[in-house]
Amino acid sequence: MIDLNKYKALTFDCYGTLIDWENGILGVLKPLLLAHNINLDDKQILNIFAEFEAELEKGEYIKYREVLKTVVQKLGERFGFEPTAEELNSLADSIQHWLPFPDTVEALRTLKQKFKLVIISNVDDDLFAFSAKHLEVEFDQIITAEQAKSYKPSFNNFRLAIERIDLPLEQILHVAASVYHDIVTAKSLSLSTVWVNRRAEQGASANLPPVSQPDLEVPDLKTLAALSSY
Repeated sequence: MIDLNKYKALTFDCYGTLIDWENGILGVLKPLLLAHNINLDDKQILNIFAEFEAELEKGEYIKYREVLKTVVQKLGERFGFEPTAEELNSLADSIQHWLPFPDTVEALRTLKQKFKLVIISNVDDDLFAFSAKHLEVEFDQIITAEQAKSYKPSFNNFRLAIERIDLPLEQILHVAASVYHDIVTAKSLSLSTVWVNRRAEQGASANLPPVSQPDLEVPDLKTLAALSSY
């Protein structure tokens, strides 16, 4: 257990941590694939998404909208169909409809009373603006991949956030659902970390497998908010 009272800022991954991105992804890709007679289960779809997304984010920076379009294009290449223009844009266009997990908004409101709240997200500014409306709290800083011109797990995104937050590292706690994208790099920069392991009982995820240990593991944000009140 870590002492939450020593932190002044909480930095959050957004998609998968605050916003239910896996249901968002599946809500688009499952019917898209079925329309081309490709019948995959949820685990297969999320695993392929994670593979393609990670590959694209390692290369030269392109906006996240282009990452998502290329994911759909690569699905077509793998399974032998040519996506329409509407299908190519369908993932990015759907982000505005992706909703927070049921515990997110209330937990953020509780945590806002005690901490500065910061977003570090692998997304474009305009796409996060849609999600910000659903999250219903004002963040003290918002750092996107578009601003950093790189994608987590790059150190660059975290260094930009640390610079803007302007607090000692020991007063910043990073909260994320992805060990691959977030926890490994944050810990390498000497940040304390919380893994929000929402899929502990479910197995598959749209993230690559964990390869590092967080300082604290919680099943949801509600649990973290409750711990912060002690």
